[in-house]
Amino acid sequence: MAEAGEQRARVEAAQPGKQPAGAKVRDYMTPAPETLDAQQSLLEAVLLLRSTGFRHIPILEKGLLAGVLSERDLWRYTPSMLIPTSAQEYNRVFEETQIGTVMTRNPTSIAPDAPLLEAVELLSQRKLGCLPVLEEGRLVGIITVRDMLRALYHLLSQGSG
Repeated sequence: MAEAGEQRARVEAAQPGKQPAGAKVRDYMTPAPETLDAQQSLLEAVLLLRSTGFRHIPILEKGLLAGVLSERDLWRYTPSMLIPTSAQEYNRVFEETQIGTVMTRNPTSIAPDAPLLEAVELLSQRKLGCLPVLEEGRLVGIITVRDMLRALYHLLSQGSG
C-alpha cells in the first residue's frame, strides 16, 4: 500500500515553524485517511491496521462517516485464548464479522479549522484516541494522540532552540 507510506510521510513532515499554541487541527491531522466500509470484514480491518501502522480507521456507510474502529475495539472482540477455540472458529470470527458490528458508532468529531487546543481538550476529557475531522459533513482527515505528541514535540523544540 504505497498510499499509506505517502500518507505517513506527509504526516511526519509537519510544519515545524508552526506555533502549536495557535495551530489548527488541519496543521497536524492526517489528511485523507485510509477508510473501510461498515460492511467489510474484521479481517480486512486487521490487515489494514497491520499494513499501515495506524491504530484507528474511520468507517464509512454510503460515503459518510459512520464510526471508528480502533485496535482496542478489535482486541475486545477477538476470541479469548483462555477459552478453547479451534483455529477455524477463531478465523471465522474475523472473516464473517462485519466491521459495523464492532466499531464505535457516531464518534466525536472536529472541524479542520478548529483550534488544536480544542482537539486536545476533547481527546483528554473524553479519553479518546482519535477524532475524525469533518468538513461540511465529509471526512477530510483524522487527528490522533500520536499527532498531538508531534505537536507537543514541535512546541517544546521551539522553546529549546
